[in-house]
Amino acid sequence: MACQAKAITLLLSILAVSLFKPSNGAGIAIYWGQNGNEGSLADTCNSGNYQFVNVAFLSSFGNGQSPVLNLAGHCDPNAGTCTGISNDIRSCQNQGIKVLLSIGGGAGGYSLSSADDAGQVANYIWNNFLGGQSSSRPLGDAILDGVDFDIESGSGQFWDDLARALNGFSQQRKVYLAAAPQCIFPDANLDTAIQTGLFDYVWVQFYNNPPCQYVNDATGLLSAWNQWTTVQSNQIFLGLPAAPEAAPSGGFIPADVLISQVLPSIKGSPKYGGVMLWSKQYDNGYSAAIKGSV
Repeated sequence: MACQAKAITLLLSILAVSLFKPSNGAGIAIYWGQNGNEGSLADTCNSGNYQFVNVAFLSSFGNGQSPVLNLAGHCDPNAGTCTGISNDIRSCQNQGIKVLLSIGGGAGGYSLSSADDAGQVANYIWNNFLGGQSSSRPLGDAILDGVDFDIESGSGQFWDDLARALNGFSQQRKVYLAAAPQCIFPDANLDTAIQTGLFDYVWVQFYNNPPCQYVNDATGLLSAWNQWTTVQSNQIFLGLPAAPEAAPSGGFIPADVLISQVLPSIKGSPKYGGVMLWSKQYDNGYSAAIKGSV
């Protein structure tokens, strides 16, 4: 009887946990780092709403530039005030949340001039943010889980070389790779990189892109989604703004509409990974409203 009671208690515990986790093993990815008023990284993870956090951005790098980490009002890497974030990173990881370094962004000064340049950038990222060693790690000694490519400008060249170089370090410690292409298929900047098949996660930006974002209905979005599910990645995410003001050119989908009209149409895809949100600054209840349906 005691054994049976324990078994029932265990079953109820499992059911309780499953109720608070997204279905299908899917999850929500969030960008953090571009507004000092959005709360700490630890607070972000402690919300229980996210399975991935992209620390944004390494905004300048490549082509002979000194790399620049821009975390807006959170801290100043040049003054060494970002190293304390290591404790937050470990706290997130201890909860099973993957924390990635996001490189690029919409306003960064970044480019790659050659395959060799891509290799040098990969070495810098490995030694300063991942499993390598450096005396000047901007975020301290915590080891991030991987790298998110949010490449929104430039020629589109050599990002595949950067992906291969970063993936090469996985022989020492797994480096998760993510990409954040625009929803217009294929993406002008990241197509060749994504074609390597090395990206674990592709969270597509279905916003600020009227031809393939939600506009009154989901027709254009679903058409683009079906194209994106053909790429060589096991998990494709629906990237959305967390509030209307997060995307000046549109793409916001009210939570009830997302749950009733959009998610049912995409969750059947074997590659469906969840929802990506831009960004923590704008997420004032949106992730909490949708996480039970993601």
